[in-house]
Amino acid sequence: QVQLVESGGGLVQAGGSLRLSCAASGSIFSINTMGWYRQAPGKQRELVAAITSGGSTDYADSVKGRFTISRDNAKNTVNLQMNSVKFEDTAVYYCNLYMWSLTYWGQGTQVTVSS
Repeated sequence: QVQLVESGGGLVQAGGSLRLSCAASGSIFSINTMGWYRQAPGKQRELVAAITSGGSTDYADSVKGRFTISRDNAKNTVNLQMNSVKFEDTAVYYCNLYMWSLTYWGQGTQVTVSS
């Protein structure tokens, strides 16, 4: 079994910063992709950022230059540093792990950006 536990969500003012963390536990294969998705009310879940175990990254256009994803392979953790947040970044953020053609999700953490 694989479990993903997120932390770090909360309320932040527009223009501020927030850091999300996710820890994966269980049977984790060394070759995998971890990432963050988000879902705002009334919208579909969308990719925010992803990082492979080799360090390759991918970002949604809307967060490029503002968000940074990083990971610690030894600890099976992934972080999302969110800078210069905007009101439209408000959403539930989900940690994601993809390996062996299987996808795992965390329970989600709320990020609310206030004006």
